[in-house]
Amino acid sequence: MTKRPFADALEKLRAVGLRPTRQRLALARLLFENGDRHLTAETLYEEAQAAEIRVSLATIYNSLHQFTEAGLLREVAVGASRTYFDTNVSDHHHFYYEDCGRLVDIAGGDVTVDCLTQAPDGTEIARVEVIIRVAGTPAA
Repeated sequence: MTKRPFADALEKLRAVGLRPTRQRLALARLLFENGDRHLTAETLYEEAQAAEIRVSLATIYNSLHQFTEAGLLREVAVGASRTYFDTNVSDHHHFYYEDCGRLVDIAGGDVTVDCLTQAPDGTEIARVEVIIRVAGTPAA
């Protein structure tokens, strides 16, 4: 028995309570069918256009933020004007290659933060994310 092409995307959206619209299904398929990766809204828009998915850039942004709020993606801001969306939502960190704008995962246990400051009164630390900026390009 073969699976329907959108079965995995449909299951993912339903599991987090998002209505599986045609556009959300198509975008979820683009996002999650190729393993863990980091992409910008513009990159996803280009992929959607190449796959002949009719969707606006505004819809891409809205969907990415909805997926993030639902826990399907993680938003990684590397600067005031550069945000990536990560399909790997486990606790982990990143190398950011400034020369080419690429993010590479670092396993959560591979980074240790000593002497973490106390959270402000009435709050608690939800998680710690480390982005290590490096010059050069990643090895192939």
